[in-house]
Amino acid sequence: MNQRIEKLLKRYVVDKEQMKYRKSTDDPYRIAKEFEKENLSHLERSVRRLEYMLEEEEAIIYPDERIGLLRTVATNYEILTEKEWEELKKDHYVHELGKVCNINPGYEKLINCGFDKKRKEIQKQKECYREDEKKLAELDAFLRVLDSLEAFAKKYEKEARDKGNEEIANLFKKIPAQKADTFQEALQFLRLIHYGLWCSYNYHNTLGRFDQYMYPYFKADMEAGRLDEDEALELVEEFFICCNKDSDLYPGMQQGDNGQSMVLGGLNKDGTDSYNRLSDLCLQASLELKLIDPKINVRVNKNTPVELYEKGTLLTKQGIGFPQYTNDDVVIQGLKRWGYDEEDAYNYVVAACWEVIIPGCGMDIPNINGLSFPEVLTEAMEDLKKSRSFEAFMKKIYEKLQFKVHSLCEEIKNIYMEPAPLMSLMMDNCIEEAKDISEGNKYNNFGFHGTGLSTAVDSLASIRKYIFQDKMFNAEELLSFLKEDFKGDESIQNMIRYESPKMGNDDDDVDELAIRLLDWFADVLEGRKNERGGIFRAGTGSAMYYVWQSKDMPATPDGRNKGEEFACNYSPSLFNRVQGPVSVIKSFSKPHLYRVANGGPLTLELHDTLFRNEDSIRKVALFIKSFIDMGGHQMQINAVNRSILLDAKKHPEKHRNLIVRVWGWSGYFVELDEVYQNQIIKRMEHTV
Repeated sequence: MNQRIEKLLKRYVVDKEQMKYRKSTDDPYRIAKEFEKENLSHLERSVRRLEYMLEEEEAIIYPDERIGLLRTVATNYEILTEKEWEELKKDHYVHELGKVCNINPGYEKLINCGFDKKRKEIQKQKECYREDEKKLAELDAFLRVLDSLEAFAKKYEKEARDKGNEEIANLFKKIPAQKADTFQEALQFLRLIHYGLWCSYNYHNTLGRFDQYMYPYFKADMEAGRLDEDEALELVEEFFICCNKDSDLYPGMQQGDNGQSMVLGGLNKDGTDSYNRLSDLCLQASLELKLIDPKINVRVNKNTPVELYEKGTLLTKQGIGFPQYTNDDVVIQGLKRWGYDEEDAYNYVVAACWEVIIPGCGMDIPNINGLSFPEVLTEAMEDLKKSRSFEAFMKKIYEKLQFKVHSLCEEIKNIYMEPAPLMSLMMDNCIEEAKDISEGNKYNNFGFHGTGLSTAVDSLASIRKYIFQDKMFNAEELLSFLKEDFKGDESIQNMIRYESPKMGNDDDDVDELAIRLLDWFADVLEGRKNERGGIFRAGTGSAMYYVWQSKDMPATPDGRNKGEEFACNYSPSLFNRVQGPVSVIKSFSKPHLYRVANGGPLTLELHDTLFRNEDSIRKVALFIKSFIDMGGHQMQINAVNRSILLDAKKHPEKHRNLIVRVWGWSGYFVELDEVYQNQIIKRMEHTV
């Protein structure tokens, strides 16, 4: 990076100079109370919130910036009062915060045409709906959103001229009214509408296939001689820094869980790969900056050369927990099997963490709930006493799983989401049909995580071995061990905890149990429709459920204590003494992963000493490639050092910039809640 980028990095990431411009946090329900008094529609409230936010935002410009915008309003304002939310939830299923979130808008729908042209498109549709007040209100909302963002851009144009930054002033003189023509204009346009989405209280706004929709601008500038690669890299790095200026204001489980995910590369329908020179620059920018945003995801396949994995491994070496890899050979097959059009399947991105979504036309909710495999097992344990064989007990497991999945599906009725007019402008058919994206779109599928798979598989393997094969103890005795949390039976616990068969050791008998559980999960969801006409998709991710669903879970037959966390995502249990990482990827590539392609990576921790030289980098790269070539669906790797993590807990002031992968996102270790810090420390360090 050059000196100017180093200066921006110090200003916004190290010194956090932007904090001095933040307005103090206000009552998040303040404007909602005014809306309630006026009895405004929810659509009108959504528009007014954005108008209010952008009017309140102060324009902050530095003379040395080439891409502008900085958040100054620290409050995320609600459009409904607490009482209104309470009443609404009596009759509606409200996912998370009730906002449109975790989808990928088609940013190019605005960047490639500009607001003036988009207004003409909207006005034309108004002529088609002259007698429909609801649709006219929606179209008017679209127009007001464009007006509000353009007025905000003009505010920045004036401030930039006043501060002597003619470069940014000229950017905002042209965009967003007119389409972008250069790479810098396109980046500033993207920053503007991405900023507007956050001010609209839409969150987890993934950046999607950045290297695809930005590539035409990059290519045109390079061919015209307006940019060379060093200048292009400088612009990419500044845009990446912009993603970190305001991330403390974005809602999520912890800072870092903000959904700013970027996908690079991917197969085209003709079998060629879309990875390009801009993709390379994004990897290089992330490598040089070492920031938690944007999260880098790389789409790979069986023909991906090892050299790309080596580039990714150099990034992993920095300890920031990405890139995450997703296998096109598995995911595209899974999407087409679920009914996605071939063109859309090839165009997939990952959402905030790793869930698979379609940009520009998908209103999928890929993280609507999570199935706990250990909970299914626990609910079946009383049937163990009546089961004459292991297979008889497995039938009970299937019945419990079937009932649990059915119950999860039935919970999701009459779903509510706030209107999102700005987001709607970047989604297919919303202008043409004068409807809000919150009402649904081409794809309206719901995704379920599958949590604690290795805990359930290891427990079943333990039951099979010690009760039905070796007959070391009977069902009543096992239930007693579990009820007492192994108190007084520590020798039994140690035996089943550390000596019983485990998933992750390339044991076909154990791994077959994982295949069955995941197939059953997919089977039970097969053909089931949700209330929006979409399907339910099974996945192998955990999100925060590996903590949430485990904290009250009683002891399990794999030797796990009451309340002990499950493994994060699709991974071996925390106390599994695996034979090595190669045995892990062999075990975890055996299931029919195209059937559970909602998302959920094999998550592994490799000791940071494995990344010391070129030979070790290539070794790790080949390891990752092997998992993909075996048919693995997703992988993320942490380069960790347990002693450093322990020291960071004791002396956080010495490790402010220590970054770790949490589940589907990376964050600063010292800023995490202790429960997540401890779980990361307990994860195994493997050697290759």
